[in-house]
Amino acid sequence: MRLNLSPTNSMKSTTLIFLTVPIVTASFLCSYFLELTMGNAEQYLALIAVIFIDGFFGIALGIKREGFQTRKAVRVLKRAVTWIAFLTVILMVERGFKGTVWLSEVVIIPFVILQLISSLKNASMAGFIKTEELNKILDRIDNHKGFRK
Repeated sequence: MRLNLSPTNSMKSTTLIFLTVPIVTASFLCSYFLELTMGNAEQYLALIAVIFIDGFFGIALGIKREGFQTRKAVRVLKRAVTWIAFLTVILMVERGFKGTVWLSEVVIIPFVILQLISSLKNASMAGFIKTEELNKILDRIDNHKGFRK
């Protein structure tokens, strides 16, 4: 058996190598991020749900006040993409460094709480929740301050 070292075979193997490396790299990255997101699907879904419910009530309030504005509605998507990127990086750090499993809770939970409060306020101002009901909800958050009269 003779080895054929003609320029055509050499070109084919070089091309194959240059095509294989990016494909293998992309496959590795896709499988890594698939496993990362599926393993933490609840966190991703909770984050997206909170952002979109706040966005929904914010858009409803905007329509009620000044009409629909596309640039303000696009902010919801920007915010979702930004916080998904933050969550992904945080989860990668948690996975890469033992002892940092608390990181996603410390960074993401305050954002989620503020988004929920914002969505309650937007829903109230848009007319979905009565002001009295919102005040009852807010008073239950701070029981030590007492109730409104």
